[in-house]
Amino acid sequence: MSYCHFVKNNKDPKKDIHKKYHDKHYGFPIHDDNELFGRLILEINQAGLSWETILKKEEEFRKSYSNFEIKKVAKYMDKDRERLMGDAGIIRNRLKINAAIENAKTIIQIQKEFGSFEKWLENNHPKTKEEWVKIFKKTFKFTGGEIVNEFLMSIGYLDGAHIKDCPVYDVVLKKKPMWRKI
Repeated sequence: MSYCHFVKNNKDPKKDIHKKYHDKHYGFPIHDDNELFGRLILEINQAGLSWETILKKEEEFRKSYSNFEIKKVAKYMDKDRERLMGDAGIIRNRLKINAAIENAKTIIQIQKEFGSFEKWLENNHPKTKEEWVKIFKKTFKFTGGEIVNEFLMSIGYLDGAHIKDCPVYDVVLKKKPMWRKI
């Protein structure tokens, strides 16, 4: 069953968080580097957990990681790592916390070279999932195949976020730049 069918057939009001994400965020292009970084943090933290868990904690992640401001997170020190390890509002996994901080530093370098994280993504598009995974594994921490796939689908760089008969499919397609509709 596709994610679109899951949302469409879901009658549990407790799962409305999925519908909101599906209808307003999943597959939609993101043009702000901090928000792209935030989505990467969320996808990394989802590894081994349900997406529902991450969606419920999204605001806590935003608060705990300085509103996903790349420059601030890149400056985190050991005291910040320990603060995050003690923060019950987020996923307290040292590898995931370290990945967020190190990936922020990497994105700063990418911004210096390409102008923005988004431009780096654009510069590498189009690629197959396998090609993207290789690039991400070489560039970032804690980015395996599923994390890379979901991150890129969730921001419209890989197809599959919505099935063609989903009403959100056409909305997302209209928001994608022409070059990304490949």
